[in-house]
Amino acid sequence: MFTSFSTALSALQAQATAIDVVGNNLANLSTTGYKGSVVAFHDLVSQSLGSGEIQVGFGVGRPVTLRHFTQGSIQVTSGALDAAIQGDGFFLVQTPNGAIQYTRGGSFEVDKDGRLLTTTGEAVLGWTRTNGVLDTNLAVGSITVPVGTLEPPIKTTSFSFDLNLNAAATTGTASGSFSTSVTIIDSLGTSHLVTAQFTKNATSGQWDCSISIPDADVSNPPATPLTGSITFDTSGKLLTPTATDAAPQLQIQGLKDGAADMNINWNLFNGTTPRVSQYAQPSAISAVSQDGAPAAQLISISLGDAGKVLAQYSNGQQIVVGQLAMALVRNPESLIAVGNNNYQLSVRTAVPAVGTSGTGGRGSVVGEAVEASNVDIAQEFTNLIVLQRGFEANSKVITTVDEMSQVTIQLKK
Repeated sequence: MFTSFSTALSALQAQATAIDVVGNNLANLSTTGYKGSVVAFHDLVSQSLGSGEIQVGFGVGRPVTLRHFTQGSIQVTSGALDAAIQGDGFFLVQTPNGAIQYTRGGSFEVDKDGRLLTTTGEAVLGWTRTNGVLDTNLAVGSITVPVGTLEPPIKTTSFSFDLNLNAAATTGTASGSFSTSVTIIDSLGTSHLVTAQFTKNATSGQWDCSISIPDADVSNPPATPLTGSITFDTSGKLLTPTATDAAPQLQIQGLKDGAADMNINWNLFNGTTPRVSQYAQPSAISAVSQDGAPAAQLISISLGDAGKVLAQYSNGQQIVVGQLAMALVRNPESLIAVGNNNYQLSVRTAVPAVGTSGTGGRGSVVGEAVEASNVDIAQEFTNLIVLQRGFEANSKVITTVDEMSQVTIQLKK
C-alpha cells in the first residue's frame, strides 16, 4: 500500500512536467518558426507479489519530450528580409562564438557592416556574390550585402530595334523616311543618344540606314556613323543581312567625356527571328533595347523566392547578391533547442546535407513571408485539461493513502 505514495508522487512530477511543456507551447503560440513539443510517458518496472501472478507498478518514469517538426502555415508579411521554408530543411546561422546552429525562424535584418543577421544577432550563412560571380559550390559563409555602395556603370555592347518599315512608302517622300533612337551608356556611365535613320531606296525592298551619336559627344566631330542597307523579300521578311552574318557594328571613338572607345553591335535578330520587317503598315517602332546601365545607388535589399538575396538599384537593376544556404536533417527530432528559435546537433543527429533551396529534398524558400508556429491552441487546451485531471486524480491517491495510513496506525491502539 505504501508504495502508492511514491507511485502517485512520480505521477505528480510527470504531470507537472507535461503541464510545463504545454505552457511552453502556448507561450510560443506566436513565435515565428516555433515547433511544438509533446510529452511521452513510460511506466516503471513492476514488482511481483505472491507467486508472481500479481504485478504492481512503481509508477511513471521521467517523461520524454518530443518535438514535432510539422509544417507551420506560411504567412505573407511586409518585411523585405523575411523568409519562410515550405517543406523540410533549416536555415544555417552562426553564433558570435562561432557555433553553427539551425533555425526555421526567417526574420532577418542587415547590420551596419552589411551582414545578414537574425533578429537575435546570429549571422545567416550562405553564399555572397564576389567579383560579379555567385558560386554556390564554395563553402558557406556569412552573407554580406553591398550596403551603401555604388554599382559601377555597365558599358553598352549591343542594341536593337524591333520595328516595321512601311512597304507602301514612296521614295523621296515623308513616308519613305523613318527615324528612331536609343540611349546608350559609355564606360564612365555617361548617356549618349544614338539615332537611327531609315530611308527607302529606289531599289525594291531596300532601305538605307545611318546610325550615329551627336557630333557634340565626340572630341573630333563629325562622329562616324554606321551606314549600310537592309533588304526584304517579297513577303516583307528581312533578306539581308542574314542571321549568320556578323552583326553591323557602330564604332564610337574619341568621346568627349574621356570614356573608352565603343564598339556596339546592332542586333537585327532575336536568335534567328528578324527584329525588322517590311509590311504595308505605317513605319513604327515596337521595342528598343540596349544592354548598358548607368552607375546606380543601392536602394534596398530584399529576400526573394528560392532564398535569393536581391539588391535593387536606382537604375532599375535588380541583382542577386547572395544566396541563403539550407540544411536538410534526416532526423530533426534529435535536434536540441538552444533558444532564439535555434537548434544544435546532438550525438544522435544525422550529418546535415547543405545546399540550396529546392534541391536534394530541401524545401523551397518563400520570400517576404514567415512560417507561423505549428502549435494547435485547441489541442493544447485539451491536453491541459487532461493533464490537470490526471494531476488531481493522483493527488487524490496520496490523500487516500494518507487516510488509510492513519487508520492503520489507529489499529495499534
